[in-house]
Amino acid sequence: MPFYHSVGDIPRVKHTTFFKKDGKSLYREELFSSKGFSGVYSNKYHYNLPTAVKSVRHLPEMTQDVSWPEAPVLYHHFFTDDLQTPGDFIRSRNLFLYNDHCKIYTAHVNKDTDEFFRNAYGAEYVFIHHGEGEMLSEFGKIRFEPGDQIIVPRAVTYQIKFDDYTANNKLMICESSTAYEIPRNYRNEYGQMTEDAPYAERDFKAPEYLEPSDEAGDFVVILKAGERFFEHIMPHHPFGVVGWDGFLYPFAFNIKSYHPKVGRIHLPPPVHLCFKTGQFILCNFVPRLYDFYPGAIPAPYFHSNIDSDEVLYYVDGDFMSRKGVKNGSITLHPGGMPHGPQPGKTEDSVGKEKTEEYAIMIDTYQPLLPTTNAQKTLDRDYAHSWLE
Repeated sequence: MPFYHSVGDIPRVKHTTFFKKDGKSLYREELFSSKGFSGVYSNKYHYNLPTAVKSVRHLPEMTQDVSWPEAPVLYHHFFTDDLQTPGDFIRSRNLFLYNDHCKIYTAHVNKDTDEFFRNAYGAEYVFIHHGEGEMLSEFGKIRFEPGDQIIVPRAVTYQIKFDDYTANNKLMICESSTAYEIPRNYRNEYGQMTEDAPYAERDFKAPEYLEPSDEAGDFVVILKAGERFFEHIMPHHPFGVVGWDGFLYPFAFNIKSYHPKVGRIHLPPPVHLCFKTGQFILCNFVPRLYDFYPGAIPAPYFHSNIDSDEVLYYVDGDFMSRKGVKNGSITLHPGGMPHGPQPGKTEDSVGKEKTEEYAIMIDTYQPLLPTTNAQKTLDRDYAHSWLE
């Protein structure tokens, strides 16, 4: 995060005695840091030892074997709503695209769970497509609504609780091997958001106070380590943090708070940049006025992005350059092929004044591989939709 935040009770000086109310025993301080000791960090203060684990069990049944080695390098479009696995926010995830650094899932969540989840090797971007509720972690609670994009740093222990499990609750999750960061050009030399950035600090939802628990018992943490899953039984409630402060913590930003840029002629996708990682970028496409130069073509030009695969997750609205896509559709345009509007869409865009679409774009520097989940939900006519 680009700013300092503090929640709960902390000592005046870090790394000093911080006694519990009995005046004898100490709260346990944990430095939660990135890039060794040179990146952003937070200091957390626990009721109990954060390292205590009663037992560990491997969960091989949770590993998804969905590789599709025969998948052609081709334009792909698939309907993620056509594959819904009942379950909680952990077990309902279906993997659609992946490489060594990026994994893209959707999840239709229809069950609650008392279990906790920790991604030991990856940071997570969790997009709330449908549903309302709370994201709970040792850092506190974040109230979410449709359109919220929750950034969960690597190794955060958390839960996602929906208000109504009979509703259509849907997540799109993008796992990254490196941290999600605010682009450097959006921040000044002091780390503050610049005046021309597409969002400001006041647009972010930081964790709010969550009553810490000192409860003892058997608490299940599902730990994901790459493609392996483990069940850790902890002797104390994972959310036993009485206070913390720092720069490293989960936060949320709603796609509807993104302020788009408008140009006289068509501007390339990097102007829609929202977050970056070491291996891909993530953009927000939101309603905006179209280009206003005489004769400007609002539809994107044909493009060969030779260094990136382009993924679009369609959220809502009238998608100007694509036919046949639905809310929840995903398209994949490989870096080895040119891509652009379908026949008629360029001409249709001329003279239009604005767009009302919401979408998320992910451009990866390493090619993405579709899974059998993508194969099952494939629009088989999509690759031929440019034939006039």
